[in-house]
Amino acid sequence: MTTEIVRLAGAIGAEIRGLDLSRELSEYDRSLIQSAWMRHLVLVFRGQKLSDAALVRFSARFGELDTVPGWEPFSPEGYPQVLTVSNVIDGNRAIGVLGDGEAAWHTDMSYLDLPPTASLLHSHEVPESGGDTLFMNMYAALETLPADLRRAIDGRILNHDASHDSSGTLRGNHKPFADISEAPGARHPMIRIHPVTGRPALFLGRRLHAWIVGESVADSDALLDRLWAHCSSGDFVYRHRWAPGDLLMWDNRCTMHRREPFDPAARRVMHRTQVKGFEPVVAARAA
Repeated sequence: MTTEIVRLAGAIGAEIRGLDLSRELSEYDRSLIQSAWMRHLVLVFRGQKLSDAALVRFSARFGELDTVPGWEPFSPEGYPQVLTVSNVIDGNRAIGVLGDGEAAWHTDMSYLDLPPTASLLHSHEVPESGGDTLFMNMYAALETLPADLRRAIDGRILNHDASHDSSGTLRGNHKPFADISEAPGARHPMIRIHPVTGRPALFLGRRLHAWIVGESVADSDALLDRLWAHCSSGDFVYRHRWAPGDLLMWDNRCTMHRREPFDPAARRVMHRTQVKGFEPVVAARAA
């Protein structure tokens, strides 16, 4: 079958057709996927019937796989690299994480010193409506910033709160705090350089409890509010409506994503992997 790459949105996203990812990838196909991924940031493969073993095998072709600290109980038996994302309750026990509510714009696990390079998500069961995932091109978000806003964040460092997840829920191993400048988490450059493409990208993580290091909380919030208003304008976003068998892979170094809520009575079951990352490198200041 001929492999075809179809652009999904003007600024981000492409579907790759004609590949069965349950089979061992040739080096040619791996290179084709890698090239398309660097160009389009988010890749969609539809109709994939993947066991956890096949998901792990495919994911590992793009880097060493990692686990999610604290969520080990939600991995399928024998596959610690796979995380179940689901709202399903089996008896009195949740089989996965993140439930059915909204997950705000975020970059996966940016609160770590070494945030993951990539995330891959394979759909097993999806609701008839709701639960769409939206992706944002952070190269484009940076390139379209007003000049004064770009100057204001050049060389700046952002603290990424580790105490809350993308749904805004306080993690069980953290305590509430009153001053966001004291939030636990990793500190990363607000503009990072992509290690493969060499392009600078805006790196914000998530809005909740973010703080620009060295600013007063009020001034930091004012600046971040301007950034988020710009980013959420929707001009560089792809919306994915899930179907069973979809596999999506995205580059955490130059994208953000969010999930819309869905009916709590509906079932949604996804299996996720992530590729280990490296310390973000600050981009050179703009001329």
